[in-house]
This record gives sequence, structure tokens and C-alpha cells, in this order.
Amino acid sequence: MAGEATRCIGGEAETSESASVPLVALNYSVRRRLSLFLNPRAPVAADWATLAEELGYEYLEIRHFETQRDPTEHLLHDWQARSPGGATVGRLLDLLRLLGRQDILTDLGPSIDENCKRYLQKKQQEESERPVQVPAVDSSFPRTSEMQGITTQDDPLGQSPELFDAFICYCQNDIPFVQEMIQELEQAKHKLKLCVFDRDVLPGTCVWSITSELIERRCRKMVVVISDDYLDSEDCDFQTKFALSLSPGARLKRLIPVKCKTMKKDFPSILRFITVCDYTNSATKKWFWTRLARSLLLP
Repeated sequence: MAGEATRCIGGEAETSESASVPLVALNYSVRRRLSLFLNPRAPVAADWATLAEELGYEYLEIRHFETQRDPTEHLLHDWQARSPGGATVGRLLDLLRLLGRQDILTDLGPSIDENCKRYLQKKQQEESERPVQVPAVDSSFPRTSEMQGITTQDDPLGQSPELFDAFICYCQNDIPFVQEMIQELEQAKHKLKLCVFDRDVLPGTCVWSITSELIERRCRKMVVVISDDYLDSEDCDFQTKFALSLSPGARLKRLIPVKCKTMKKDFPSILRFITVCDYTNSATKKWFWTRLARSLLLP
């Protein structure tokens, strides 16, 4: 952009706009190369542990990362989850400069710059497709026809959008658990109103636009149903990251992870710092639905 301040990523120009790009913009290839640079413990060059110290991690936390196969990747994931607004590409580059890792900046600079450009282009496209809202007191709900009549109980004219207590993020293989959740939370004494995509959303509209609208504007909370299948679901990944991208205060109250099955894979690190409702724990199962319901009833 014209007139925009620039600085250098290795031999590449870095715009101030790119510096604010969240860390999630970095793809697998860049993260893998970064791990190859930072994972080896060297007496001279700063490594992942030095980076963790600069990010404010304490000794015991760093020792925990040390037990992981790829401590650099675990550190980046943890940083994103702990500080979604502060975990930016610009902040990472500043720290690498501070630590004297010019070799990383030189090697990865062009790839990082390309990742940032792609991310910004995607965001610009999403902004251009976002419904325009009327700047009025009641503009919290979109007035475009795309967001009118998106659920089964919506007013077709958009005058009274259907609201929910919680959006349920789940994969298809976990529908039996979701059906049990409906029975326990909606049809039992709690009388909560859940947004279940396959049941409540009408077909025919952009799935990403609908999902964003429901999570941000129509549902007070979001229940994330965790299983091995969840980890392979692109839809669940998008929904979870979108909820976490909301303001930090909102995300801490909004997201409730629920472990519905015994897992062979690692629990998602991006949710590790949020208290989990564990359906698989037989010792506490009798309290499970009451705890979950009360969490959803909180403001």
C-alpha cells in the first residue's frame, strides 16, 4: 500500500499491515522449517526455550514443552491459544531479531511474507462478502437477505432472528452424542435452546457466513464436542478458531470443550487452557449434564 511503513524480513520488505497478521497465517511448511531451526538445543544460538522465556513462559511450562516431540510447534500453538490478539507474525519476527536469529529471517522471510499476503487477501475477500449492516441501534443483526431466514424458526423478514443458548460444534460421527445432549439439555429440566446445524439451519446459503453469524451474534455460548474425529474435521476447526478469534474476554466465557469419547490422539492444544467437561470419566459422569447446563446458563 502507498505510504505504508515498511521494515525488512531478512531481505524482504515487511509492511506494518503484515506485522499485525495473526500467527495462524503461517502454514505447515513454514512452521516445520521454524522447528528445524529452533528445536536443536545449542549453547550459542538462541533456541525455542529462549523464545519461550521472551514470551513470558515460566520454568515449569518450558520443562513441559521440553517433553514434546516438537517443542517449537507446541510453543506456537500454546502462544496462539493464550494470547490470540498478541500472537502475531510481527511479534514473532521482532523476537527472532532480538535473539539474533538472522539466519531464520533470511531463510524463511520470503515464505513468511507470502503467507501474510495470502492471509490478507483471504481476509479482504471475506470482508467484501460480509453483509453490510445498517448503522442503527438495532444493527447487531444483519439486514441483508442472506442472513434472513437461515434457521427453521427464523422470521423470514428478519425482524426477530432466532436466538440460542449455545452453538454445538461437532462432527458427523458424534451425532449420537449430540442427540443425547439434546435430550438432556433441551427436553429435560434445563430447557436450554441449542443450535444444532443439521437440525436447525436451512439449506441454500453459504455455510461459512451462516456459521459465523450464528456463533458471533445468535448464540451466547459454544459447546465444542471433542473426539478423534473432531481433529480431522475442517468445519470444526474453522468454527473453533472463529470462536477463539473473538475478543479474549468473550472467548473465555463463550467456549466450553466437551470430551465425548476416549481419545487416541492428543487433546487439541488450542483448547488446553479451558476447563473441559469430560463425559468419558465414569467417576464424575453423574454430574456431567448438570455441570454443562449450569455453564451454559451463566451470563
